[in-house]
Amino acid sequence: MRLQTGLRDVDRLLTKQAASRIPHGMAAVLSAVEEAAEGTKLWCATALAMAVAGGWRGRKAAAAGLAAVGLAQLISNGVCKQVTDRPRPPEEWIPHDEVHDRPESSSFPSGHTAAAAAFTAAVAAHWPAAGVVCTVPATLVALERVQSGAHYPSDVVTGALVGVGSAWLIRRAPRLLHPWAP
Repeated sequence: MRLQTGLRDVDRLLTKQAASRIPHGMAAVLSAVEEAAEGTKLWCATALAMAVAGGWRGRKAAAAGLAAVGLAQLISNGVCKQVTDRPRPPEEWIPHDEVHDRPESSSFPSGHTAAAAAFTAAVAAHWPAAGVVCTVPATLVALERVQSGAHYPSDVVTGALVGVGSAWLIRRAPRLLHPWAP
């Protein structure tokens, strides 16, 4: 019970700080990145660019990234959000208009962050330099989800864990399905 109360206090503090201390110019950048990430558009476009320009390694990284995004979305939005009913952060914590443009679904976990982390981690496993580049928009997506009032920090952290776990499963899937394979 104490841990839950402590987590709730940290969520409240970090949400209020992120919503009120991000400069307007940076908030506009975060909003643009989130809009690009909506419906996984950013990750699909990135995968297409990698597949076209990155040769064999780019195609492999792109395929792994998209597979990990699919799994992360299934876990976060198809399972977790369906079995939890966590409300979004209270509107009074968010001192700007973005708070009125939030989904109605459960806050837990952040599906945007799950997709961002899944894509980035899966790409990094196959093409480390591209993974480093993908870390920038993935981090911005995660920060935007808290700054906009769409999620608590714990939703974003859990989404990131779902994403990294999804990438790990996609990377290990051939060995998990065929343990005798080299």
